[in-house]
Amino acid sequence: MSARVLLIDDDARLTGMVSTYLVSAGLHVSVAGDLAQGRARLQRELFDVLVLDLMLPDGDGLDLTRELRADPRLRSLPLLMLTARGEPMDRIIGLELGADDYLPKPFEPRELLARIKALLRRATPLGDDAVLRFGRLEVDVNARQVRVDGRICELTSYQFDILQVMARSPGRVLSRDQIMDALKGHPIEAFDRSIDVHVSRIRAAIEDDPKNPRRILTVRGSGYVFARKQDADAA
Repeated sequence: MSARVLLIDDDARLTGMVSTYLVSAGLHVSVAGDLAQGRARLQRELFDVLVLDLMLPDGDGLDLTRELRADPRLRSLPLLMLTARGEPMDRIIGLELGADDYLPKPFEPRELLARIKALLRRATPLGDDAVLRFGRLEVDVNARQVRVDGRICELTSYQFDILQVMARSPGRVLSRDQIMDALKGHPIEAFDRSIDVHVSRIRAAIEDDPKNPRRILTVRGSGYVFARKQDADAA
């Protein structure tokens, strides 16, 4: 069955071109021209990926991002932002709110397709039932859940994959580029601190004290390391 993509953008020429290209690549594409239409489609249909423009005629795409990440049914829906805004801060805010990726306009449809496919790969459950355990922390690979003391920690699909990459290499320092490469995502731009933003959100979800992390440690000038021993009761 073809993956279902919802594209929310008010640029009819762009959505027509992009839809034709994505359909030719085997995807099923639905289009909404504003937030109201997008909300309605999300409530009555199931989608595998959401492609969301930030600037829409009836509001800001960031508002919908907040709503989705607060909705248990849609919290894990992979979300890619489209933005024509030039300031990196706009992209950082979107990532902080729970977007999994972003693509500045103008863009090549081929690049959009590649990023959608990357999001779909990340969202596909792996074929094992491994549970990675580190003291009180559990990373359930098959269920795509992270738990501390049995409590589910809320992470986006992309944040789960970042955590999984680090958890599979405990004690090893991973640079931002290595993390991105392991996720088979797009090359990180020199000014882009998206990994830092996501790590901050992961820490807020899994650390007892995010300001003094014990699970994901920063190695200044090198990257991050996932601690082998994280709790006093860890083996």
